Amino acid sequence: MILTQCAVCATELGLSLGKKCGRCSTRYCGPECQVQHWKEGGHDQLCKKIKKAGGAEQYNANEKYAEAVAVAVKKCAEDTKGQTCYICTQALHWKTKEGLVRGCACRGTAGFAHVSCLAEQAKILVADAEERNLDDDKFERWYTCGLCEQEHHGVVRCALGWACWKTYVGRPETDAARRLAMGLLGNGLSAAKHHEDALAVKEADLSTMRRLGASENNILVAQSNLANSHVRLGRNEQASNMLRDVYSGRLRLNGEEHQSTLRAALNYAILLATLKRFKEAKSLLRPAIPVARRVLGESHDLTLSMRSIHASTLYLDPGATLDDLREAVMTLENVALITRRVLGGAHPLAVGFEGSLRNARAALAAREGDDVSALCDGVDAMTPRGA
Repeated sequence: MILTQCAVCATELGLSLGKKCGRCSTRYCGPECQVQHWKEGGHDQLCKKIKKAGGAEQYNANEKYAEAVAVAVKKCAEDTKGQTCYICTQALHWKTKEGLVRGCACRGTAGFAHVSCLAEQAKILVADAEERNLDDDKFERWYTCGLCEQEHHGVVRCALGWACWKTYVGRPETDAARRLAMGLLGNGLSAAKHHEDALAVKEADLSTMRRLGASENNILVAQSNLANSHVRLGRNEQASNMLRDVYSGRLRLNGEEHQSTLRAALNYAILLATLKRFKEAKSLLRPAIPVARRVLGESHDLTLSMRSIHASTLYLDPGATLDDLREAVMTLENVALITRRVLGGAHPLAVGFEGSLRNARAALAAREGDDVSALCDGVDAMTPRGA
C-alpha cells in the first residue's frame, strides 16, 4: 500500500502531511510518534535496513510484493503442478525459488510463468520503448499475457501490480512510469479483493494527478478506478455521480466509438443496475452495444460484458415481460458460449456469465410456471455481474 499513514498511530497523512525519518523516510504524524517508534517500536533496528533497500516506500513495496507472490503461487499450485515457466523453462525460479502462476486465458500447457519472469519481461520491454522514445511504451505487458493477450486477473494481477510498483516507485513523482505503476497497483489490489487498500492507493493516485496537473484523460482514468473501489465497498451513491461524470467526460473527450467511452458506459450501467435503476441502465446500453460490436467485435471482453449486463437489467427488472426474460436467457447463452471459447470456462468472466445465465433461466422458469413468489425471491437475490 502507498504509505499515507503514521507508522505508529496510523493517522492519515495524505501525501504531504507529517514528517519523515531523515534517514529512511518512514512517515510519522509528529515527533512524539517518531521518538516512540525509535525507542519502543523497533525502528532503531530497521532504519538502516530500510534505507539500504531504497527508503520506506521501496522497502514496503518489496515486502508486499514478496507476500503477494507467495499468495499467487499458493493459489495457482494445483493448476501449475508439473509445469514449467514458458519464459525461463524452469519449474522453480533460479534465483527466488518461487513457484509458478497462471492467471490469464491460456489453457492446456500454455501460460505458466513465474511472477518474477513476467515482471522482468515487462521491465525490459518498457525500458526498450523508453530508450527508443516510442509512443507505444509496452506498459500493457505489466497486466497482459504475452501469449493469449488477455489481462491477468485475481491474485496474479495483484502480484504483478506490486511488481510494477516496486520497479518504478523510486522514480520522481512526475515520471510517467511511476504514475502508471500506482494505477496498476490500485487495480491489482482490487482484482485480489483488497478493496480498502485499493481505495487508499487510488485516492493517492488521483490526488497526485491533480496536484501535478495531469491530462484530462489520465484524470478520468483515475476517477473511474476510484469510483469502482467505492462500488466494491458498497458506497454506490458516492460512486454514482463519479461514474456519470466520467462517462460524460469520455463522450466529450473521445466520442462514442472510443473503447474508453464504451468502458465508462459499462461501468456506469453496472452501477445503475446495482441501484435497481434498470430503465436508465437499459437506455445507456442499448445504443452502446451495437457500437461495441462494430468497433471491438463480438468476442471482446467489453462487448461480452455489456451484453451480459444488459441481459441482467432485463431479467432483474420486476416489470420484466416474458419476452424480456426470454431475450435475457438467449443473450446470456450466446455470451457464455463465446466467453468459454475465447477465455476458457475457468476465467472469472466466464464464471460470472454462467451465474447470470442460471439466474435468468430460473427467472424465466418461474414466470413460465406462473410461480410469482419464486420469481420475486430470485430477483431479490440477483446481482449484476461486471467486468
